[in-house]
Amino acid sequence: MTEKKKRVRTYKDTDEKITAKSLIKPFLFSLPFMVGLIIFTVYPFIKAVLLSFMENYRFLSGKFTGYGLGNYQAIIADPNFINALKSTTKYVLIVVPISMALSLLIAVGLNSVKKLQGLFQTVYFLPLVTSSTAIGMIFRWLYDYDYGLFNYFIGLFGIDRIHWLADVRFTMASICIYGIWSMLPFTIILLLAGLQNIDPVYYTAARADGAKSRDIFFNITIPLLMPTIILTSIVNMMSAFKVYDSLFVLYGGKPGPAFNLYTVIYYLYDMFWNKNKLGNAAASAMVLFVIIAVFTLLQNLISKKTNYYK
Repeated sequence: MTEKKKRVRTYKDTDEKITAKSLIKPFLFSLPFMVGLIIFTVYPFIKAVLLSFMENYRFLSGKFTGYGLGNYQAIIADPNFINALKSTTKYVLIVVPISMALSLLIAVGLNSVKKLQGLFQTVYFLPLVTSSTAIGMIFRWLYDYDYGLFNYFIGLFGIDRIHWLADVRFTMASICIYGIWSMLPFTIILLLAGLQNIDPVYYTAARADGAKSRDIFFNITIPLLMPTIILTSIVNMMSAFKVYDSLFVLYGGKPGPAFNLYTVIYYLYDMFWNKNKLGNAAASAMVLFVIIAVFTLLQNLISKKTNYYK
């Protein structure tokens, strides 16, 4: 007994000793990652922050008139940027909740399927690794006025055909449908992983007490899955705020048929690439960064207040 206590005490003593030599190996292992992080993430971020305050910045010469809030004042006074904020926020509020709800239903269905579950998971995951250009071409065909599958189906109910990509009344709907579909694979896989990590004992005990399927879903599945739901919703929200690729593939690189679908990322691209206003582009990027950070903090605050972990 004395020898066992001595071994435990010796282990604790050696475990608490941290020397410079013991830190060299983990530091060397993490060094390549840290170098890449600094070069490709930290430095560009700091450069973008500084650039957003540089007024009249010239890319070729690197000269600017001074530091100030001129770039932020310029984008706030620009109607295109205000429209971009409105369109992006509307897109996020539509796409994220609907995609989360659909993904949860599909994930619960896949989790209940025992045969060929791997096959179904692969089928739902395939769009995530498919080229966005190829997907965009398919959706352009689906939205086609004369031969599109969407117009064919609504025609079965006696509804007139819709110019999905040409009528400004339906352009937001078209991009939201594309966004919801493209967000499903990643969300389904994460939610399915969360469902499979729930201990079946909870369900067995609930059924033994006579609980109905609806009560089990809302009182057991949802609370235990809430950490995964919150994480997934935050990731999807960040992705939705950075919407750009759907505009590029559906509208040939333009923000809608009447330039009515300006998003913040497209505005950034337009300022940087087309108009050569790097300061305005950096300022819009910083505004988007702050908006995403605020939404993320709010979601984390709500998750802590609700306290689903009890």
